[in-house]
Amino acid sequence: MGQSSFPLIDLRSDTVTKPSSSMRTAMAAAEVGDDVFLEDPSLNRLQERAAEIFGREAALYVPSGTMGNLVCLMAHTRPGQEVICEESGHTYNYEMAGMCSIAGVLPRVIAGQDGILSWEGIRSGIRPKVYYRPQTALIALENTHNMAGGTVYPTPLVEEICDKAHEAGILVHMDGARIFNAATYLGEKVSAMTRMCDSIQFCLSKGLGAPVGSMVVGSRELIERSRSIRKMLGGGMRQAGVLAAAGLVALEEGPKRLWMDHENAKYLAQGLAAIPGITLDPFKVQTNIVIFSLEGSGMRSADFISELGKRNILALPVDDTRVRMVTHLELNRAAVDEAIGAVSEIMRKHEHAS
Repeated sequence: MGQSSFPLIDLRSDTVTKPSSSMRTAMAAAEVGDDVFLEDPSLNRLQERAAEIFGREAALYVPSGTMGNLVCLMAHTRPGQEVICEESGHTYNYEMAGMCSIAGVLPRVIAGQDGILSWEGIRSGIRPKVYYRPQTALIALENTHNMAGGTVYPTPLVEEICDKAHEAGILVHMDGARIFNAATYLGEKVSAMTRMCDSIQFCLSKGLGAPVGSMVVGSRELIERSRSIRKMLGGGMRQAGVLAAAGLVALEEGPKRLWMDHENAKYLAQGLAAIPGITLDPFKVQTNIVIFSLEGSGMRSADFISELGKRNILALPVDDTRVRMVTHLELNRAAVDEAIGAVSEIMRKHEHAS
């Protein structure tokens, strides 16, 4: 195969998408004001619309999902408390230990099945109510679960966790960075899926296709508290309506086409699974993330990704033997075919060289 006929096939993340022409038009025409004074009409509309879609009292725009999660953790906890999260979760592994260094809380990590926590697993991690032990204040769920390959929480399980947690006086935060992917997979509305969670963060800048930003949704009291925390973290913005305009387009149009990303991910997974040296169960691919192992081939992730790069294809290592590929709106079926062919060629050459 050699050099790819495509200029670039970027499978690193669904964050790499560029704003659509309709987004750029909306951004150019956006009515703006100073959001620190609560006077940006475009941003106010985005927040109102996000709250409406999730059936909540209010919403808050934040620059990133990492800030959104941190804002919620800080709104729900106080220093010295614990937050239960899944051991491979994004909040624990990929957010610069903000819960410790900024929020002052301790993560209590629990192993989930394919990234999905059960109430039994969570219950085993809840601290006894003894004054000299750190107290469990919050449970953080991730839906879809990034590093488990985009796996989805069944809504009844989320509700069971929320029910039991609330009975124990513990709050539940949903890191829903890709919650619309989960909704597409389940065929449900995000408002129903998250109705019992005490806060939700979701990203506009992943599969929905906006260039920047995430949302926090919840009660009016939570959002007012979160607004103060966002300001403290340096997230107070001025004429942010330029970004909000793209977010509104993403929110209205993005969810309608996520099924295509899922179809392409399933197709990618099936193609990769048929290649000798690749270990992958395509039946576990639920949304737009495909994670596969090279362990059986003896090839290292860094070397594999380097070979992909020579063919104008980008992916990310999960660890020394696993690789992640993510489908998104800028990848069509032909690009996926090209990626499968490149992987096949790399593995064939590696086998012959070994």
